[in-house]
Amino acid sequence: MFTGIIEAMGAVSVLEPRGGDLRVQIDTNQLDFSDVNIGDSISTNGVCLTVVELPCDDLGNIAGYCADVSVESLNLTTIKHWKVGQNVNLEKALTPQTRLGGHLVSGHVDGIGEVISRHSDARAERFVLQVPRDFAKYIAHKGSITVDGTSLTVNAVNGCEFELAIVPHTLDKTIMGSYQSGTAVNLEVDLIARYLERLLLGDKAADKA
Repeated sequence: MFTGIIEAMGAVSVLEPRGGDLRVQIDTNQLDFSDVNIGDSISTNGVCLTVVELPCDDLGNIAGYCADVSVESLNLTTIKHWKVGQNVNLEKALTPQTRLGGHLVSGHVDGIGEVISRHSDARAERFVLQVPRDFAKYIAHKGSITVDGTSLTVNAVNGCEFELAIVPHTLDKTIMGSYQSGTAVNLEVDLIARYLERLLLGDKAADKA
């Protein structure tokens, strides 16, 4: 589990196809790896990835991590579009001592959205994003949504589009500062909405599709 409060940014350094899926390496000098072990989870642009290797630099310091990406994750996230050198948002899994400054985030991406526009609003930036039609029902005015791993509040909803107001700190500490019209982003809906939809099915939830 995560909070959606980005701790650091990293860069994709390796994209290695392996037997139909992918091994990725993320390099960063911003993340504290002192408590990270093989098998731990790190949210990478909102995708919960399992650490399988901790490569070191020439001085013996941990310089990043490697993770394997399944076909399922490649199909449902923007990882399939990643390029070597691009920046990504990073957050280590929460602990019982972690402040829950955002909202509970699973790191299981529900779908891909697209930035439609951005414009300045005083010192903030306003973004309009578009989502697939079957995704729109999960987005609520003043509700929470995770965009590339960042916990954000929805300012307005209009059909399949929703608006975000992003303050300077978030623009500086996440990859959102680089968003432009056409940027594809990973989206995760609020956990409560996901479970509530299933609960409302009642006995029908046991029926096969």
